[in-house]
Amino acid sequence: MAERLPRIDPLAAPLLGRDAHLPAVASERLQAPALRQRFSAPPDWRPEFTGDGRPIGRPPAAASVLLPLVEREEGLSLLLTRRTDHLRDHAGQISFPGGRREPEDADAAATALRETEEEIGLMRHYIEVIGTLPHYTTVTNFVVTPVVALVAPGFDLAPDPFEVAEAFEVPLAFLMNPAHHQRHALEWQPGDRREFLAMPWHPPGRPQPHFIWGATAAMLRNFYRFLSA
Repeated sequence: MAERLPRIDPLAAPLLGRDAHLPAVASERLQAPALRQRFSAPPDWRPEFTGDGRPIGRPPAAASVLLPLVEREEGLSLLLTRRTDHLRDHAGQISFPGGRREPEDADAAATALRETEEEIGLMRHYIEVIGTLPHYTTVTNFVVTPVVALVAPGFDLAPDPFEVAEAFEVPLAFLMNPAHHQRHALEWQPGDRREFLAMPWHPPGRPQPHFIWGATAAMLRNFYRFLSA
């Protein structure tokens, strides 16, 4: 039987600090033309995070996620989802749309586009893939390719109620400002202490923030490093 993940409460993890000492990505780099240019001629850089740590005992599986950057009048925003509470892996967590690669998928981008359409009903004719970030290995042993894309407005979403509790957008400028990046630590298992990043987003009118943490926050931090290099 495959090893199961322990249920943990990231909100209970002690706050170690915030990364306000790091500069925010300049606003001109957060425009669609600048992002296309950066992926067409990438800088010399290294990801800060390559994975969650020691994966649980499952064979590795290829997967992709989409970082859908919606082109709003006020600037780019990132479309994220909150997973339903009954799922086997990462239940209730904030995530990118995406999932496991299937044999019919031509490449990582094809996986991300198919999974995005299945999960939230975002049709691919609204999506312009502009590049990928380095692989990230989750604690569940998925080797994930983050696929970055621009999304034209005017779409309608139809989230799969089995997988997606809600979909929402966060301004990219908020996520690319390390003043909003928190560092936490938790005891994963006895003797296994791990640190993780969180980027809580508290939209107006919502009682509690969306607690963006774990692999999602780590891949966003890699995106920050890519844009800052």
